[in-house]
Amino acid sequence: MKIILTGLIFTLLTNFTLGQTEKMTYKTVADSFETNYNAGNFEAIFATFSLEMQTALPLDKTKGFLSGLKQQVGKITKRAFVKYEKTYASYKTTFENALLAINISVDNNGKINGLFVKPFKADNLPKIERNTTKLLLPFKEEWTVIWGGDTKELNYHVESEAQKNAFDLVITDKQGNSFKTDGKTNEDYYAFGKELIAPCDGEVVLVVDGIKDNVPSTLNPIYIPGNTVIIKTANNEYLFFAHFKQHSIVVKQGQTVKQGQLIGLCGNSGNSSEPHLHFHIQNVEDMNTATGVKCYFEQIQVNGQTKTDYSPIQKDKIRNSQ
Repeated sequence: MKIILTGLIFTLLTNFTLGQTEKMTYKTVADSFETNYNAGNFEAIFATFSLEMQTALPLDKTKGFLSGLKQQVGKITKRAFVKYEKTYASYKTTFENALLAINISVDNNGKINGLFVKPFKADNLPKIERNTTKLLLPFKEEWTVIWGGDTKELNYHVESEAQKNAFDLVITDKQGNSFKTDGKTNEDYYAFGKELIAPCDGEVVLVVDGIKDNVPSTLNPIYIPGNTVIIKTANNEYLFFAHFKQHSIVVKQGQTVKQGQLIGLCGNSGNSSEPHLHFHIQNVEDMNTATGVKCYFEQIQVNGQTKTDYSPIQKDKIRNSQ
């Protein structure tokens, strides 16, 4: 599962120091950007770029980036100047479907020569290195880790701030296949419809359960996590489950769950090419502002051996010891 956000950065700048009060030049450019973005007038935004920026990011690429951003997160509903980051003015920007930071740099001619869109992070967000809550694995059978670990080779999620310690998990047979015959239907996959359980006691703080399951090998980039549950632990850790089967989630937002309690069934919704479970822990509820938390399980079987306080890695075959 790849994060919903796309980023763009380009800059041709000289070094100088700016105070933490929004300059009128930046305000004028940022106001114009917001107006034209919401109106879908991307050519007008391109016209505000410096010549170097236009060369590096031609009109077709500018339109592609901005239209894709708008499709994913919607229009801007609120924007506030926060601070300068080197030569960029950073704006806390509320979109219809996300909270992001828009960073804009302006040259001496009042033209945009740097543009960067990224998740907004408040300076006072809690920092959690690893979970302290004792966790079971969120399933009953033996599953295989297809992405997990601390390096890009083991886990492509490491490049995402929120998902950097995530796991993608499937069920495989003795031949290492995740499906029974040809893998053309969801029902052909061993993981599809399997029960997913609460790893610990906690409160359900988010439920999304209306996203259709994909045909295998297709993706849904509109709502990347698909059907989703987030459970908040007593230690303020947020357990994030993605890609549930449509209409299979049996818990409600605000509900308290107990360790081992059924949450829903594994599916293939969202930006998922085959039925699997995406699971990670983050420090706050909102994935757009969160930082991933290293996840350890209290006692599990790993490739047939008992491991305590263990964080699985790619190719591990894991199941609960209990």
